[in-house]
Amino acid sequence: MKERCISQECLSDTGFSYTLSLINGKYKMIILYTLMEFQVVRFNEMKKYIGNISYKTLSSTLKELEADQLVHREEYPQIPPKVEYSLTERGKSLIPLLDEMCEWGEKNRLPTASFPVNPT
Repeated sequence: MKERCISQECLSDTGFSYTLSLINGKYKMIILYTLMEFQVVRFNEMKKYIGNISYKTLSSTLKELEADQLVHREEYPQIPPKVEYSLTERGKSLIPLLDEMCEWGEKNRLPTASFPVNPT
């Protein structure tokens, strides 16, 4: 077997780089995790669940995930408008990765510092 040489390789040609290009971004993994946990979520529910995300950022991030075929957007023709988001089959294929990240976090979470209560 021929030994690989880094000078003749390129990170952008790897599956790792491609995967990262799809999930890289401040909120993409959080949105994917949210949809994994709750399956079908409305925009305002997701905004409230995530917390510190602007409407514009949530909207643009969902559009990117939809363009990459990881998230499905279902719009219902009613008043007021109703839009629901869910994972596509392609998005669902990331669930084992997300599950592993959750397990790793549970196993490797550092204990929180406990401070004595001041009785005064």
